[in-house]
Amino acid sequence: MEKEVHEQYEYARRRLRQKKILYFHFVLFLLGSLFLFIANRFFGFGANTEQNWCIWGVTIWFFIFILHFIKVYITDRFMNKKWEREQIDRLVGLQQKRITQLESRINDDTENKI
Repeated sequence: MEKEVHEQYEYARRRLRQKKILYFHFVLFLLGSLFLFIANRFFGFGANTEQNWCIWGVTIWFFIFILHFIKVYITDRFMNKKWEREQIDRLVGLQQKRITQLESRINDDTENKI
């Protein structure tokens, strides 16, 4: 029972850390985007280029943020330790069933030969 409570606590702590890092990434994205826009607009960085480079930078960064969001709220939410343990148990059960079938087939073959 204590091990189960410890696992739940560790899972909650890990999830909280993931969310904290995601929120930090979001704030960093907002501040970084603002900095890129100000650098482009007011300080003239990239003024000799025809394209608006800060839009590309913000778009790529936003795409990376969306991937991070998907990892935290979708992928890790469903594919956690419990899911992993269930999949391992299912696969072990399938292997045991197959081994039992093979053993019974071997036993049947040896009895038929005798």
